[in-house]
Amino acid sequence: MHTTDFHPDNFAADDDVLRAKINAETAQIAWTGVERFFAQGKAVFVRPELDLVDVAFVVARNRSAELDKWIASGQVQPVSTAQAREWVEADALMWSVVVRPWVFIQPLLAGDAETGSAATSSDSDGQKE
Repeated sequence: MHTTDFHPDNFAADDDVLRAKINAETAQIAWTGVERFFAQGKAVFVRPELDLVDVAFVVARNRSAELDKWIASGQVQPVSTAQAREWVEADALMWSVVVRPWVFIQPLLAGDAETGSAATSSDSDGQKE
């Protein structure tokens, strides 16, 4: 019998596996659950036209050229104080995913909570694809 040693970090060697892991870790959370990361300067807003999983994947893979384009266009940016204030007042729900030390967030769009989808596609259990 042949066994293979498993190391938890080995999953990252394969892009499809890493993308699936990021997708599985994407979840809905109330803004109040993200506030402490905002206070630490670690909450990052991803505009709805981008796929949250794609952004997290690019960051996890250290693809700075792609990330720099999104930052330059304002599609990925630190959460502003005005955004944070608005989301507190609205008791907003977010899609979120962590790529340490960052927490990437997208506010749920109208209908997301009912359908389980975000700005991107989702499968039947509410996980983003």
